[in-house]
Amino acid sequence: MSEGLTGRRILVVEDESLVAMLLETILEDMGAIPVGAIATVDEALQVVADDPLLDAALLDVNVAGKEVFPVAEALKAKGIPFVFSTGYGEGGLPDHWRGQATIQKPFTEDAVKAALFKALGVAQV
Repeated sequence: MSEGLTGRRILVVEDESLVAMLLETILEDMGAIPVGAIATVDEALQVVADDPLLDAALLDVNVAGKEVFPVAEALKAKGIPFVFSTGYGEGGLPDHWRGQATIQKPFTEDAVKAALFKALGVAQV
């Protein structure tokens, strides 16, 4: 388990079911509580609006053919840290989002952990 993530509620926005299940397992193994997986931008926006207990989010950049950036904007407005997940890495992000914590698919558990710790400002031990 990863002490810095224990009990934290992490929104998972991912439309590929196998990737979503992998992320949920990774989060549970780290002691976090996965919220989702959410497979559409509209549903993710609703969860962000309605759930006051989110600690962070993992956002697939392309969700069911739509870019996830409206969800990122909603999270940013609420001060909730997030990590982008994409097959293109940070270089595939628009300039506006470069520098945001990003993991490249296929990712490892260590990459997910490091990116979430960075986004949450938690020191890795």
